[in-house]
Amino acid sequence: MNKISISPEIKEKCPDLVLGCFSCELTWAASSDALNEAIQATCAKLAENLTRPEISQIDTIASSRTAYKALGKDPSRYRLSAEALLRRVVTGKGLYQINTIVDTLNLISIETGYSIGGYDLDKVQGDIVLGIGANEEPYEGIGKGSLNIENLPVFRDTVGAFGTPTSDSTRTMVTENTNSFLMIFLNFGKHDSLEKVLAQTSDLYQQFTSAKNCQTLIID
Repeated sequence: MNKISISPEIKEKCPDLVLGCFSCELTWAASSDALNEAIQATCAKLAENLTRPEISQIDTIASSRTAYKALGKDPSRYRLSAEALLRRVVTGKGLYQINTIVDTLNLISIETGYSIGGYDLDKVQGDIVLGIGANEEPYEGIGKGSLNIENLPVFRDTVGAFGTPTSDSTRTMVTENTNSFLMIFLNFGKHDSLEKVLAQTSDLYQQFTSAKNCQTLIID
């Protein structure tokens, strides 16, 4: 796993920020019947028991929205990925089916409320640092085109920005050639569920993607 750290500039504004990291080696697959069944069951349960106004009150999402405001970014305009996914789910739209790697990540995100970055680790160059997006910093979001990342939490490597809790970038996105995978959970509220969630993540990836050489790490 690459060295991952939190910059002082974002730690000052978000003092409770903790990162949860999971990496593994795996094989890309378009779909999995078992995974699809798990997603459908989870979506049905959430759609039945959760309303749209309640989404922003989930502790992991509420702390993330507070962090966005502290950084000077409107969380209703630049919506967190977990919140955006749950808004789809509670309106009965379910999750997009992309591939087993991304679909497993999205399942974990809607179950936990954590916004999670998912990256092809072979495309990440050098050390990873979480900082704050700069004015006019170039960034191409998946399905979003050019994205204004100023004041967003931003993961950077030696090449530049490649991940935010609003949208991952096209540069490090998962493709059919992905064999080495990294997930980073953004825990803005120092919630104590993170260690358990990382263990569950390892179990789910081994179940749905036959992942091996799984590693987890918590950074504060």
